[in-house]
Amino acid sequence: MLRMSKLADYGTVIMTFMAQEPQQVRSALEIAMAVGLEVPTVSKLLKRLVRANLLLSQRGARGGYMLPMAPDEISVAAIIDAIEGYPMGLTECSSIPGMCARESACAVRGNWQRISRIVRATLERVTLAELACRPPSAASVDRNVVDASEAFSM
Repeated sequence: MLRMSKLADYGTVIMTFMAQEPQQVRSALEIAMAVGLEVPTVSKLLKRLVRANLLLSQRGARGGYMLPMAPDEISVAAIIDAIEGYPMGLTECSSIPGMCARESACAVRGNWQRISRIVRATLERVTLAELACRPPSAASVDRNVVDASEAFSM
């Protein structure tokens, strides 16, 4: 099974919460309570999201965090990249060249890289605004699967 890290998942949960009221400034404690995570975990993720310019941080009595842009301008891929610290890939060799000792002799490396590009392209098309809405219909999910399979056959 392909799976993203818990921190990347939590990052999308935090960003989805922030997208519900994009202009609202929220404290780390308020965010943690709303999403059901521990404050230290939320603080760690907020720092990564601020560093990636996906959240703004304001100091002071009315300080906190807010989105710097509209939720429809933020992709799920950008959120995952901000949390993971590098572009996502399904295998080490498809995200960071040189990470695998078998890279030069691997017969499937090129295909894993193609699959990773397709997954990434799909995640780039899904926006935070969409993530914050109710789940997509089966028809839109099927369309993305068709798009991905067409991209792989190219």
